[in-house]
Amino acid sequence: MPAFEARADITHLPGILDPAGATVERALPALGYGNVSQVRIGKSIHLIIDAPDAATARAQVDEMCRRILANPVIEAYEIGLTELAR
Repeated sequence: MPAFEARADITHLPGILDPAGATVERALPALGYGNVSQVRIGKSIHLIIDAPDAATARAQVDEMCRRILANPVIEAYEIGLTELAR
C-alpha cells in the first residue's frame, strides 16, 4: 500500500482575532522589521498515512481536520499531500 506525507496548514479565518500574531507584529519594529504587517500565526501538522491512493489519503486528512485538527468555526485549513517512495 502506498504511503503519503500529508500536511495540514491551519490558520485563523479572516476577521478572527489572532493575539499571538498581533504580539509578534507589535514586536517586529523594535527588532528592525518595520516593514512587516498582517502577521498571522497558525499551525502545521504533518502525518504519514498508508492509503490505497492519494484521493483516499486526502479525504482522510480532510475528515481529521474537520473532526479534531481544526476548529471550523474560527480556523481554515489547506492540505498538502506527497506520495512517499518505498
